[in-house]
Amino acid sequence: MSKIKTVCVYCGSGAGTNPRFIESARALGKVLAENGVRLVYGGGSVGMMGAVATSVLDHGGTVTGIIPGFLTAKENALKRVQEMIVTPDMHERKRLMFEHSDAFVALPGGIGTLEELVEQLTWQQLGRHAKPVLLANIDGFWEPLLALIAHMRSTQFIRANFSVDILKAERVEDILPRLQEAAASMPEGSAAMEAELARRL
Repeated sequence: MSKIKTVCVYCGSGAGTNPRFIESARALGKVLAENGVRLVYGGGSVGMMGAVATSVLDHGGTVTGIIPGFLTAKENALKRVQEMIVTPDMHERKRLMFEHSDAFVALPGGIGTLEELVEQLTWQQLGRHAKPVLLANIDGFWEPLLALIAHMRSTQFIRANFSVDILKAERVEDILPRLQEAAASMPEGSAAMEAELARRL
């Protein structure tokens, strides 16, 4: 894989307390649209999710929303998107988000964002995929997680032969270049392998 065509963005259904969080979501949406990269996200119109998706659409980009049926009302599914996939449960949602995406970005968010991010890191660590995973470390939001991962390494719960490969960017403008650089180094044929693995995860 040499080019990122779709990016899955994990982020909060709330806005958080720091105005820079929402600003970063809007800025990332603009970057994705202007570079012809499709957004794959959780399907809602509220909080960070709504901000990134609306920004992509406002700047002429394309969006795939993937949302479980029980959340369509709670998270007010965004009707403007070009593609909305409603799943029966969270497991199917996460599988389809994986299948539809070339890379993953975690903006600030809560437990759901953390859970989705950590699942991708786990699958990557176990050799189930090699897609880039990046933390958008806006105003140091992810520093506590990075410190925990460093602690896991120092106590040898993350061993050298099971490394965790996390990209990091403090600035929105660095996100896509880092994903593209990482994707360019992926071995040939890995995308086909991952599509098959996704059905068995």
